[in-house]
Amino acid sequence: MSSGQPTVRLCHLYPDHLNIYADRGNIAVFQRRLEWRARSLDVVEVGLGDPIPSDCHLYYLGGGQDRDQMLVAEDLVQKADPLRHAAHDGAVVLGVCGGYQLLGHGYSGADGRPMPGIGLLDLETTAGSSRLIGDVVLDATLGGRTRTVVGYENHAGRTHLGGGCTPLGHVRQGHGNNGDDRCEGAVAGRCLGTYLHGPLLPKNPWLADTLLGWALEHAGFGVDLEPLDDEIEAAAHGAAATRAGRRR
Repeated sequence: MSSGQPTVRLCHLYPDHLNIYADRGNIAVFQRRLEWRARSLDVVEVGLGDPIPSDCHLYYLGGGQDRDQMLVAEDLVQKADPLRHAAHDGAVVLGVCGGYQLLGHGYSGADGRPMPGIGLLDLETTAGSSRLIGDVVLDATLGGRTRTVVGYENHAGRTHLGGGCTPLGHVRQGHGNNGDDRCEGAVAGRCLGTYLHGPLLPKNPWLADTLLGWALEHAGFGVDLEPLDDEIEAAAHGAAATRAGRRR
């Protein structure tokens, strides 16, 4: 942490178990986009058995193999109250793939074994008979603004939203939450879940900055972020969108 700089405190949940989809790349994006603006990121890693701090501004939960996800689910559900309290107070929560499923009410695997969730997002997930795989392009809406978001999905889960949350976006190309309703991800307040990984944020700087703006506001530093030269990020975003179009 850099002395004298506005600092965002990020809680990275289960980095040793939920990190199979380049999730640390998302953390790196948060860090660098803050550093480029003379701000800093303080990362707190929380593993199995570790308490979850309630004073972070941003919480991150990535994806993992089924065995690791089950271990994490059983641990998380026992100690999630500080995370729930932080989210209700305005902290930002981002869950990707398996982490997205754990933010809901639960996940039922192919063998019928239930995996508990923590209920920050009003959604249920069940395992399908096949995996939904490929590039995704969606029109995502956050804070009253709609932008194109790109990413890659690889999941067997079929997620259906309840009335307590809204989709992150509507799919133009790809499968999304369940392959049927053309919705992808979920948002409730400042809690956001998505199946998009690869990692997600390097190709979607608008999404990264939206979440950072919310986190800075929660930390008491305001939400204004100076524009950055995102030429490289825009090229990566465009390449992903083009690739998705070719695979339709």
